[in-house]
Amino acid sequence: MENTKLAFDSINAIRHLSIDSIEKSNSGHPGLPLGAAPMASVLWQNHLKHNPSDPSWPDRDRFVLSAGHGSMLLYALLHLSGYDVSMDDLKNFRQWKAKTPGHPESFMTPGVEATTGPLGQGTGNAVGMALAERSLAERFNKKEFNIVDHYTYALVSDGDLMEGISAEAASLAGHLGLGKLIYLYDANDITLDGPVELSFSGEDVCKRYESYGWQVLRVENGDEDIEAIDKAIATAKKETTKPTLIWVHTTIGYGSPNKAGKAAAHGSPLGSDEAALTKKSLGLPDKTFFVAEHVKESFSGKQKGAKAQNHWKSMFAEYEKAYPELGKEFIRRFKGDLPDGWDAGLPSFKVGDAMATRSAGGQVLNAIASNVPELIGGDADLGCSTKTVLKSEKSLSKSNYGGKNIHYGVREHAMGAMQNGMAYHGGLRSYSATFFCFSDYMRPSVRIAALSSLPCIYVWTHDSIGLGEDGPTHQPVEHLMSLRAMPNLWVMRPADANETKIAWQAAIARKDGPVALVMSRQNLPVLENTTSGAEKGAYVVAEGEDGILLATGSEVSLALEAKKKLSEKGKNVRVVSMPCWELFEKQDAAYKESVLPSKMSARVSVEAGATLGWHRYLGFEGSALGVDTFGASAPAKELYKHYGLTADNICERFLALS
Repeated sequence: MENTKLAFDSINAIRHLSIDSIEKSNSGHPGLPLGAAPMASVLWQNHLKHNPSDPSWPDRDRFVLSAGHGSMLLYALLHLSGYDVSMDDLKNFRQWKAKTPGHPESFMTPGVEATTGPLGQGTGNAVGMALAERSLAERFNKKEFNIVDHYTYALVSDGDLMEGISAEAASLAGHLGLGKLIYLYDANDITLDGPVELSFSGEDVCKRYESYGWQVLRVENGDEDIEAIDKAIATAKKETTKPTLIWVHTTIGYGSPNKAGKAAAHGSPLGSDEAALTKKSLGLPDKTFFVAEHVKESFSGKQKGAKAQNHWKSMFAEYEKAYPELGKEFIRRFKGDLPDGWDAGLPSFKVGDAMATRSAGGQVLNAIASNVPELIGGDADLGCSTKTVLKSEKSLSKSNYGGKNIHYGVREHAMGAMQNGMAYHGGLRSYSATFFCFSDYMRPSVRIAALSSLPCIYVWTHDSIGLGEDGPTHQPVEHLMSLRAMPNLWVMRPADANETKIAWQAAIARKDGPVALVMSRQNLPVLENTTSGAEKGAYVVAEGEDGILLATGSEVSLALEAKKKLSEKGKNVRVVSMPCWELFEKQDAAYKESVLPSKMSARVSVEAGATLGWHRYLGFEGSALGVDTFGASAPAKELYKHYGLTADNICERFLALS
């Protein structure tokens, strides 16, 4: 490497800013920024293709700080590189509405590619990004035009690689041969509680990754040997058939006389005295928030980034001339716009027929996929059961990145995180599928998608005790309510095939957050009056003035059956289908009142799940009918009868109120 002194001055500038920001906040994690600064600086200055003036340039390299607790490392890199992260932003580290929150948030800070912090999430995000790059390259690249040609880097920690999600993601990345994926492993042998040998000594991580099908490189002295770091990254970039793990041995809290190499450096400020000693040991000036002018000039990535992007723009302009339709599609995809007529030709379903909503959903999905080329998805080894296979498309594999059916295997954790990675990357619309009960395995990723407003679609089938004989281990009970409690997640449980079509349309159209489509295993009758209204979250399926039966999913047909029985007893009740609480809450007061008139106080809710929360719509006088225990192994009809989910029991509940 040229100008070694300048290189170390740049590394120490990262350390200096990190120390000062954490001390001013009196909160944060100094250990990783001090220890990982060399590898991060070498990557960002010598290898990372990016333009700080345009953080959304489609062909930029992606960098994910999976060890998100070390966020000051990333903020220092962004500031020094020339992103819109000012010195004042660094001084406001971890403060209210700052661009520099405690852990990186993609929606808060220009240049942050992924919301990380929960360890392991970023490893899966990076795999999803690398997969997106390969998929898009297969679609758009031509012999003379590599308009999609970039790397995905992730800085990962000991803690990241302990998490099971990282093992799932790495296994799949190796299987898919994602050669443009590179992990920089900050192997400092320390976690929050102490040395890693307390919990992480019985395995050889490098051999584990080799067994996954990764190339593994080693840098023994990550504190000082910047030439070895540079060489390792260059070597990793040359391997096109395997992802690469670069094991870099570092000292956590490097430079701190009393805390370096100790857990004390991990998650607490150094303290003013130790901060001063650390600056002295590193040869830093006794100043705060200081960056030397020669470092500012050399570290800035604006000029280099603009040159790289302008070269790409020139190539893309020629590409548009040669392939105008593909050029338009590429631009549209990265804007997040849908093609004209995307929902044309969707199936309609005949009243009186019977069909599981998972089956109806599969038909609608395939019809949409024929109009939306960016739609890509897969399942956790359950495609034949979730009905989410794209029948006209091939499987995605390392020999065919153009396939659109992703076989995640039994890896729900990684599936969720990879789906987020594809959404962060842009250019694709992804869905994933598994049984509803196993949404628990995906929940951390779903939560991050909701927090980060990612337009992910989750197809969760086998939605209730209607699953039947597989028993309570597979029968979701509390899941609907627990997911409804998650901000910015739409949970849609359609009543029949036509509501399912509306639910899919809503999911595809949504740009500002994830949607869960919760589908039945068992056949449900196609009902009258369900071809519109579900898009508003709740609507009247059958009129009445003596009270209201509210239901979702498979229980709407039960409520309609109960309405007939109640009419024989002189009660004319209204039936309301409520497939999506979140969409209903977006409606104005007048619409809500039209669906749930205040004067109708006699109300019964019917849902094959936990009743917690239903009194929001029932009031104190209403009655919630559901399942507040775990299920059992038996045929679905027997279970519904046992748990009181019958038309007769609904009638009894209602009559007891009126």
